[in-house]
Amino acid sequence: MRNILIIDDEINICTLLSKFLGKHGFKVDTTMSGATALKMMKEKTFDLVLCDYRLKDTDGAQLLQDILQINPRTIVIIITGYTDVRVAVDMVKNGAYDYLSKPLYPDEILNLVHKAFAHMDSERERENSMPARTYNGSVGERPAAAAIADVQNGEMIDKSNKYVYGESAGARELIRQIKLVAPTDYSTIIFGETGTGKESVAHLIHHHSKRHSQPFVALDCGSLSKELAASELFGHEKGAFTGAINTKIGAFEQAHGGTLFLDEVANLSYDIQVALLRVIQEKVIRRVGNLKEIPIDVRIIVASNEKLSESVQKGRFREDLFHRFNEFTIYIPPLRERVEDLSLFVDAFMRQVEGELQKNCGKITHEVWDCFNRYNWPGNIRELKNVIRRACLLTPEHEDITLSTLPLEMKESFSQQPSYDEDHQVNMSGELISITNENDLKTVALQAEYNKIINVLKEVKYNKTKAAQLLNIDRKTLYNKLRLLNINY
Repeated sequence: MRNILIIDDEINICTLLSKFLGKHGFKVDTTMSGATALKMMKEKTFDLVLCDYRLKDTDGAQLLQDILQINPRTIVIIITGYTDVRVAVDMVKNGAYDYLSKPLYPDEILNLVHKAFAHMDSERERENSMPARTYNGSVGERPAAAAIADVQNGEMIDKSNKYVYGESAGARELIRQIKLVAPTDYSTIIFGETGTGKESVAHLIHHHSKRHSQPFVALDCGSLSKELAASELFGHEKGAFTGAINTKIGAFEQAHGGTLFLDEVANLSYDIQVALLRVIQEKVIRRVGNLKEIPIDVRIIVASNEKLSESVQKGRFREDLFHRFNEFTIYIPPLRERVEDLSLFVDAFMRQVEGELQKNCGKITHEVWDCFNRYNWPGNIRELKNVIRRACLLTPEHEDITLSTLPLEMKESFSQQPSYDEDHQVNMSGELISITNENDLKTVALQAEYNKIINVLKEVKYNKTKAAQLLNIDRKTLYNKLRLLNINY
C-alpha cells in the first residue's frame, strides 16, 4: 500500500483528501504544520507528499527542500492557489513532481497521483535494469539533480515550456499585442475559433502583468444557467437556495487582486449581464443571499468564439457591457492561417505526450506531414494535440507515426485531394520530368520552378519560412506551390 502525507493548514482539505484517497486504496496521514510533517517523515517513509504552498509556519519552497533532504525519492506535489507559471517552474526546478491549483478536483488529483506513482515505478525499473553506477562515491543512488532533469524532460515539459509562440506573421503579431496590453489593467476581449488557445493567451497576459503573483481564475460561462452563474461568479451564503449547504466563495472573490478570465462570455443570460455591468462599475459584489457589499479588485479578460459586436447587433449581448470589456481586443488566428507554426506545435505536443505515455513516439512520416499541411484543422490547436495523442498511443515505441494512426476524417479528407499532377512524375534524383511534350513552355517552366524550390529547401534544411524568404514569396504561396508540384517535405 502506498503511503501519502497531506500537509495543508485547512482542516477541511486534509479531511476530504484523506477520505477520498483512502477510498482509492492509499494509506493517508495528514498534518497542518510543516514542522510536524518533517518530524513524521523522519519516523515513517512516505511515497508521496501533497503539500500546500502557503503554510502558517513555512512555505512550500523551504518545505520541499527539507522533504527531499530527508528522502530524495519522495514524490512531492505542490498545492497552490496561485497558478503563476513562474512559481510552478521554480517548484519543478527545485524537485517537485508537479503542482495542483485550487479549487481542487478529485479526478484531477487521482489522475496526477496515479501518474506520479507510475513514473516512480518506471524509474525504479529502469534503475534496476541498468548497471550499478557510482554517484558521489555511493553505488546505485541517483542524485537529486538527475531526478529533477528527468522530471523536466518528462511530465513537466509542458509546465516549464508552457507556450509555443510561433514564427508566423500572425503569431508574432499576437505576441506583440499580448506584451503591449499585459502591463496595463485594460479589460480585454479575446476572439478566436474554438480550440485556438484563448485561455492560454489569457494566462500569458496575466503572467506578463503586474498582477502575476496574484490568482488567475478561469470560469467557463458556456453552460451556466442563470442561478448557477450568479453563484459561480459572486458566490452564495449557506441556505441561500435549495442545495446551498455551505457558503461558497465566487470567482470574483477568488480572483481578488489578480485576473478573472470569463470564457464564452456571450452565453451569459441577460440578467447576469446586468449584474456583471454593476460589478464592473461599482467594483463590489454581493453573494447570493446576502446584501453585504464586498469590494473587489480584479482585472477581467473575456473570450468568445464569435465577435461580441455581432452578438450586440443580434440583441444577445448588452452594448454597454461590451464597451466596458472592449478596452482592448486580441484576435487569435486559426491554425489553418498559421500552418508555418504547425511543426512547432507538433514538436511541443510530441514531447508532452512522450512524457505522459513514458515512451518514445518515433518520427512522423512525410505522408503524415503532407496530410497535416493539407488538412483544414477545424478544431485548431486542441484538435492537433488530440491527434498527436492518438497517433503516439497507437504507434509502437520507436516506430514511425504513419497515416493509419490518424482519425478517419483526416484520412478521408487527405484521400479526396489529388496527390499527383497526372502530367508529371519525379525521377530518382528528385527532378520533375514531363510525361507529355518536353518542349511545352509550361512544362519547362514547371520543371525549372520545381527544381529551384527543391534546391532551396535542401539549402535551408527544409525550413519553409527561410525557403519562402529566399524565394521572395510568402509562406502561403510556397505551400500552394508545394501542393501543386507534389513536394512532400
